[in-house]
Amino acid sequence: MSGVSIVGLGGSLAQHSASLSALRVALEGARDYGADVQLFDLRELNLPMFVPGVESVPVAARELCDAVHAAQGMLWSSPLYHGTVSGAFKNALDWFQLLSDRNPPYLTDKVVGLISTAGGTHGLQAVNTMEFAVRALRGWAVPLVLPIPQAWQVFKGGSVVDSRVEQQLRALGHELARAAQLFAAGAVTTPEASTVEAQVEPLR
Repeated sequence: MSGVSIVGLGGSLAQHSASLSALRVALEGARDYGADVQLFDLRELNLPMFVPGVESVPVAARELCDAVHAAQGMLWSSPLYHGTVSGAFKNALDWFQLLSDRNPPYLTDKVVGLISTAGGTHGLQAVNTMEFAVRALRGWAVPLVLPIPQAWQVFKGGSVVDSRVEQQLRALGHELARAAQLFAAGAVTTPEASTVEAQVEPLR
């Protein structure tokens, strides 16, 4: 039993989302390993555009950030839109600015698993974008990533119909929960690194 909490963030604003279906399977894999899991569907969150310094913070944004701060790991899943993550997914990440004054801030010492779904034959661009964001938020991406090309052939009616992809998604969930357990055993980021990271310019 891993004894860790994993938050899943993903989906799209579409009524039927392959990236959300993929996220659900990966979270099941983490749950099978013994993790407590919580899913945040971007369509249900319905977050407004992030505005730096905004005084009125949506309840959904606060609930998301509170859950992320309490968790030991995350699973991210975004569709590939024009060579990168969706605008809705990036906007949700921008709301993580609310974690800037937490202790530790942002995603420090949290592990993140990455999934992308694409209609065409490429999906890695969205994963690459997410990996940059993980580093910017001071988190750690697990080496196993899952770009899923031609997702329309893999997911039907909200379910995965490709057994190989299902196995890969569950394996990602297992690996994320295992890594989160190892990270939770002790702080990974050194005080020296934290001091340097704290010297970055504030978001404006």
